[in-house]
Amino acid sequence: MVGAGHRYRYVGPADVRASVADAPEGWPIRSPAELGAYLAAADLRDREEPFTYVIDPAGSLRLAPRHSEHVACAGGGEVLGAGEIAFAGERGGWIVTEVSNHSTGYCPDPTSWVAVAGALDRAGIDRPEDFTVAVVFRRCLDFGERNLVRDGDYICALCGAELPEDVEPRLTAQPSTDQRPC
Repeated sequence: MVGAGHRYRYVGPADVRASVADAPEGWPIRSPAELGAYLAAADLRDREEPFTYVIDPAGSLRLAPRHSEHVACAGGGEVLGAGEIAFAGERGGWIVTEVSNHSTGYCPDPTSWVAVAGALDRAGIDRPEDFTVAVVFRRCLDFGERNLVRDGDYICALCGAELPEDVEPRLTAQPSTDQRPC
């Protein structure tokens, strides 16, 4: 079962991974002071939108500008969670205002919230009770493409095939040799 401590491997395009092989890893955030320093050093344009984040295998939050690839933020490795996150200054500290599991490179399950919440708690950063936006990912068993499930509609956006509703085949399925055209 997917849950706390589940590691997600990169499932995105190989060319994307290769294109960011030399990019720096995301900045580790282990305290409010480290978050404040990171945000103070960030380009103003980057602070105006959510950041790319991953939770590394040690359970630490890592941040990068939103236009960064999650696989670069993770240094190419596995993650416990990934998505986008935004902060606001409040009461002399920082609070998470938005957080999602939206990462098409890692496709983390909504249960990855446990790892995200743990990383934020350890860093001393106030957070919501759950993702502000939770995304469900599934791979089409017929066509092999990753899909975002919207409004509980488990239908492939590319070929119209039904997507698996259970968690386990969510991204492990490979395209069949008898692919339907889109």
